[in-house]
Amino acid sequence: MSLLITTLVTFVTFYSYLLIIRVLLTWFPTISWYNQPFAALAQITDPYLNLFRSIIPPLGGMDFSPILAFLALNLAGEFLRTLTRLPFVQGF
Repeated sequence: MSLLITTLVTFVTFYSYLLIIRVLLTWFPTISWYNQPFAALAQITDPYLNLFRSIIPPLGGMDFSPILAFLALNLAGEFLRTLTRLPFVQGF
């Protein structure tokens, strides 16, 4: 069980880095999201970000949905990290 939780924590951390890269690259308007490796990054991160874009629409041309996405991802990561610190009792 601990290996599964550790793997999930690693995935959440890696996905957070991908989201940071995606958000930082949106500051450069000359990037074509149809060319590789940017298209792959968009395909990986956009489904998750679209969940929050449906909750928070862009306001004044600014997309604030990544803030909520980072918050949710960090909360999930912290929850998983606390699970790794809990002693697991086997059996009844």
